[in-house]
Amino acid sequence: MLDFHISLAKAKEALKVSDSPFKELFGHGTLSVELYKPEKLDLQTPHDRDEVYIIAEGNGRFHLENESIYFGKGDFLFVPAGKVHKFETFSADFSTWVLFYGPKGGEIKK
Repeated sequence: MLDFHISLAKAKEALKVSDSPFKELFGHGTLSVELYKPEKLDLQTPHDRDEVYIIAEGNGRFHLENESIYFGKGDFLFVPAGKVHKFETFSADFSTWVLFYGPKGGEIKK
């Protein structure tokens, strides 16, 4: 049977037993879904696929290439493959869903 529902509570529990700030929770085709909760610093580097963040909890400031924006719970952020990005500051309760998809190098913009 296909897992088609993952609660935030279940995802947070899975992340707690991981020794990493992220945990892959679902995969289907090119889609990979993770929960990401960095501690104090976001150390990620550019990824080779397009990605979407949907903020699960918390707020802060996000940097993409030459722009920075404030974000909050429920916000949607898109990062094209290969772009420099990070969560510059974030509240202690911050966590985000991360969805990676498509081919390496990203999809072609229409």
